[in-house]
Amino acid sequence: MTEKFQNTGLSKSSKAWLREHWDDPWVKRAQKEGYRSRAAYKLLEIHEKDRLVRPGMTIVDLGSAPGSWSQMVARLVGDHGRVVASDILPMDGVAGVTFIQGDFREQEIFDRILAALGDAPADLVISDMAPNMSGTGADQPRAMYLCELALDMAVRVLKPGGGFVVKVFQGEGYDAYRKAVQAHFKTLKTRKPQASRPRSPEVYLLAQDFRG
Repeated sequence: MTEKFQNTGLSKSSKAWLREHWDDPWVKRAQKEGYRSRAAYKLLEIHEKDRLVRPGMTIVDLGSAPGSWSQMVARLVGDHGRVVASDILPMDGVAGVTFIQGDFREQEIFDRILAALGDAPADLVISDMAPNMSGTGADQPRAMYLCELALDMAVRVLKPGGGFVVKVFQGEGYDAYRKAVQAHFKTLKTRKPQASRPRSPEVYLLAQDFRG
């Protein structure tokens, strides 16, 4: 085990996770290229495969902290695009991104998101939201609840023909959630980016052509 983790007082499992994290090539690439987390490359792979983001688009990023997805889409939409990000956690500023801290289930926060959009519908809603995992049976229902919230937001702010990308954990409630997404979009694809750890049950649903 690397020396920097030997005398930290952490459990063996925590030390193993830290070693795996810092040895991860995606983490190293993120550090080198200035992204705040390895998650940036999950979104980038989906974008490159499915032509997800175009210059000038308006995008809502839910659960945006620490900001790697916002960094990625702000670069892709360019100076004529707009990115509105929101999280209950704080997030350091990202050039070209309007960040709104708070719970978007609250009317005040939702109104602030709408105001930042300029009352114009969004082209794309993206969500990498996930609960803090406890390793218990409660994790999956909490994760699916966040997915449901993201879908509800997408339905409220997307323009007809818009898109939606959401992280989902396979397990109880997954099939029902897919059906719920399909009810609102003409096409639905499943993506497992290379930057997503193989053992993780996470996948990304890419829904396109919002019915409005």
